[in-house]
Amino acid sequence: MLTLSVRCQRVSCQLLASSSTSTLAQTRSYATQPKKGQIVKQASQGFKGKKNTPSGQMEHAKKDKKMMAFQPLPVSQLPHPLFESDRPDTLALQSFHPEMLTRVAESQALKFPHNENDPFRIFGLPRNILVEFRLLSKPCSVIRSVTIDAINKLDAASDKNSKESRVVLTGPQGCGKSYLLLQALQYCNARDWLVLYIPRATNLVNSTTAHTYDMRTRTYSQPIFAYQTLQRFLKVNALRLEQLRTQTEIEIERRPPVPPGTPLVDLINIGLKDQGHAPTVLGAVLEEIGKQTIFPMLLAVDDFQALYCKSHYRDQHFSAIKSYHLSMPRLLLEYASGQKSFARGAVFGALSMGNTTFPLPLELREALSLEHDRPYGPYVKRQPELVEYAHGLERLAVPGSLSVPEAASVFEVWMKDRAVPSKPNDELFLTKYSEASGNARAFVWKGLLSSMSA
Repeated sequence: MLTLSVRCQRVSCQLLASSSTSTLAQTRSYATQPKKGQIVKQASQGFKGKKNTPSGQMEHAKKDKKMMAFQPLPVSQLPHPLFESDRPDTLALQSFHPEMLTRVAESQALKFPHNENDPFRIFGLPRNILVEFRLLSKPCSVIRSVTIDAINKLDAASDKNSKESRVVLTGPQGCGKSYLLLQALQYCNARDWLVLYIPRATNLVNSTTAHTYDMRTRTYSQPIFAYQTLQRFLKVNALRLEQLRTQTEIEIERRPPVPPGTPLVDLINIGLKDQGHAPTVLGAVLEEIGKQTIFPMLLAVDDFQALYCKSHYRDQHFSAIKSYHLSMPRLLLEYASGQKSFARGAVFGALSMGNTTFPLPLELREALSLEHDRPYGPYVKRQPELVEYAHGLERLAVPGSLSVPEAASVFEVWMKDRAVPSKPNDELFLTKYSEASGNARAFVWKGLLSSMSA
């Protein structure tokens, strides 16, 4: 014990001696406060490096926004001769015009006109059609026999109430229902109809837009989607809406009522100025359009079966909200069921048979007299509200396979546009047509475009 204490004393003495010879100066620094009026920017941490600004200062590069669908690079960014292509700028096709849509034009490819206010450019497109139009140099489609049938129905509906023209396009997956609905939309727009197009009705029930409870209507309003619909509807139909005026007084919360004789454009602008009024204004605009007889009205809805499916929205108790308790699906269902109607016009819908998230419900399947894909019977529960909304719908069957002349036109479009690197010949056409069993989507994606990966 004595030796241990002596050693400890020696170590302590050595430490004191070293600290006296070399002292360690410990300092503490504080962040300087910014001066008044000085803005302090916090550096953003990104994956990209810094770039030089014109003033010589270093600035962090912003992250690029992710695009849901790819877009081609501009020509200015591809100056190297390696990127030069002999692909034609546009397809040498005739334009999609109402006078050309006769039986003579069957199995013929027509290009859609390039206008800034085209309905499919403003309202949008289903994803599969959007990608195909990006691959082709010019948006186009092939006129089929069922296209002429749909146009004949629209011509008959131009002078009838929309209750008598509520058509649903049916058929197997990939048979071309969305293309047929797009052709009907373009035809009505060229015929001076008022058109409202919902390309993806699944967005109304998949809980991707905000919803609030409206105590006045006891439904859940969707102000953002209603605002976007009003904005697009006005841009596409601006010239026609300027000629229409309200016929009755319209009451809107927290503002004076809209008197009769007000231009419909002014009524729409009320909903565009205040997003909270957009659902009420949209319903009022469609009701006023339903009373006038100057212009026919087409309401076209793709993914039509989603309006009858269970929504992904939840209330404050985390209980599922019915689709007909949401303002936008309820509004569309009222016109699809005939509870509300247009004095002149039609309601067209297209089913999406490949959507497993929102499959075709039993109530709609029985209303359209379609084959059942699962066991059913009188003891299977059916919702009375959906049965009422599906009552009276007319079915227009789209053939499940393309005819040989129709498939030949599709093949010719993709080969002339040089979107497919394969060398065109009869053997390639018959091989891809047989592999797809004539199915339109499979013929393009699993047939022609599959050669791009070879």
